[in-house]
Amino acid sequence: MTRLPELADQVIRRNVSDELEKLKKAPSWQRESGRSSETLVKYEAFRIVLVRMKPGSYMSHHRAEGPISIQLLQGKVRVHLPEDRMEDLKQGDLLTLERCLEHDVEALEESAFLLTIAWPETTTAS
Repeated sequence: MTRLPELADQVIRRNVSDELEKLKKAPSWQRESGRSSETLVKYEAFRIVLVRMKPGSYMSHHRAEGPISIQLLQGKVRVHLPEDRMEDLKQGDLLTLERCLEHDVEALEESAFLLTIAWPETTTAS
């Protein structure tokens, strides 16, 4: 399923503060995109990704096949939604989006968040 099988262990424990520091030292943090991310958990139908963004960086046209949550750990981000709706998130805020809802994420200041993605269960025909 993954090159890093420990991401799918039965029990996973990570220190988010330590992971945030690693992201700031990652080569991707230095690139023009202004963001760095790491998958912390990768089960078949469930992912947790830690994302760190520099001020002014932007993630365009994102959508997931399953519902997602964005839990802001630090900073401030703006989530752009359909019909010109915007949600400004600050540290401690949690935002959930239904599956397949296109959105953009804009970092208003240096920010970090946990992105959780859940895919619907697949059923097989009998």
